[in-house]
Amino acid sequence: MTDYRIEKDSLGELQIPCEALYAAQTQRAIENFPISGLRQYRAFIWAMAVIKRAAAGVNLDLGLFADREIGGRVVSGTELAHAIMRASEEVMGGRWDDQFPVDPFQAGAGTSHNMNTNEVIANRANQILGFALDVPDKPVHPNDHVNMAQSTNDTVPTALRLGCLWRLDELIEAIDELEGSLSRKAREFDPILKSGRTHLQDAVPIRLGQEFGAYACAIERNADKLVEAARGLRRLGIGGTAVGSGLNAHPEYHSRMVARLEELTGFELEMSANLFESMQSMQDVVHFSGAMRTLAQDITRIANDLRLLASGPATGLAEIVMPAVQPGSSIMPGKINPSITEMVNQVMFHVMGNDLTVMLCGQAGQLELNVMMPVMGYNLFQMMDITISALKVFKTRVIDGLVANQSVAEGWLAKNAILVTALNPKIGYQKGAEVAKEALATGRAIREVVIERGYLSAEEADRLLDAHRMTNGGILD
Repeated sequence: MTDYRIEKDSLGELQIPCEALYAAQTQRAIENFPISGLRQYRAFIWAMAVIKRAAAGVNLDLGLFADREIGGRVVSGTELAHAIMRASEEVMGGRWDDQFPVDPFQAGAGTSHNMNTNEVIANRANQILGFALDVPDKPVHPNDHVNMAQSTNDTVPTALRLGCLWRLDELIEAIDELEGSLSRKAREFDPILKSGRTHLQDAVPIRLGQEFGAYACAIERNADKLVEAARGLRRLGIGGTAVGSGLNAHPEYHSRMVARLEELTGFELEMSANLFESMQSMQDVVHFSGAMRTLAQDITRIANDLRLLASGPATGLAEIVMPAVQPGSSIMPGKINPSITEMVNQVMFHVMGNDLTVMLCGQAGQLELNVMMPVMGYNLFQMMDITISALKVFKTRVIDGLVANQSVAEGWLAKNAILVTALNPKIGYQKGAEVAKEALATGRAIREVVIERGYLSAEEADRLLDAHRMTNGGILD
């Protein structure tokens, strides 16, 4: 027995691993593109399979599946369609993920990935109908049946949109959970007074809870931006086939496909008003990627703040303490590093790089098609995948366990000469600057200097230098 079978395409015959569900065009892609060893994310595999599932149902309803006679057996068009639908559902469920070996760096537009999907579903459908893989003549054909009324050029951009929507709820959930954890810390830390800092220099007082409340608000607003950006992804150009004209697709195919995909996925979807534009322009996925980048830069900023606030502990700010998750040094005993926030930074930098790739791919479209979609899809799905994982770890292994170092925070505040700012309405900016300069030079408290100079009475100084009142804003009197 051999460990391969012979399959053929328009270029000739090829040896295919005996048990592989894919066929000749996938094998050519394996041989042509041994680039990275990477594989497409499940989001892409699932999205392409759900399109094939929907198309089989729509084309069956439109009466486009003809009966076939194979070796004296008549296989009805209904049987063909139902076998394709069942095989597609198996792919959607992840049963055949190992049958998608094509490298993300492949021929333009994603023809190799589309044909990989067509071949796997066709061969699995043939098995369902009782035909062995090595039978030369099988009823379900990857192009004629699985790819009916489709082109790579409309299925792949549709798959990019559906794949992002497939994980959108999971992404928003991870963001919401992080926001919730930050909000809880904001409430917990609200009584703790500390020195504000601008330009990394001392500024007027703030409460630690106010600082964390701002982090929570920023995260919440990023979730809103992502939901808004995802609205454009709901507009599908499936049915445009090769260039947007819909050649070889039934006139009702586009509208029926959008409705069927909405039914199968549970997503709110809409028809494209211009199938040519949906083929040419990748602006919707570029816009969504940009919202992911905006989230990444905000997460980076917050992670950097936490690293700074936890710095030290003996020679830094040390206003918060992060949970210890691992020893921090191979040479310095007792050293604990902010390992999780460092990981988060690296992930977010990678996401920003993903976004740059998506943006460059988006502008590289030419005339009726953008051929850069395979790597665009890989980067879109990767940025979602690693962001979801990183945010979950960030929440559970950092934010949930954060502890405020109240004595240190309030100790720094006590030394802060910028408290004199609250006296501006009473003594003026110039006298305030003189007081601050003397306090810094002598190490004395603002209260002591301002009373000694006769600018304020002790009672006035105590009232105006109430740090908690300062954090509530307004003019103190």
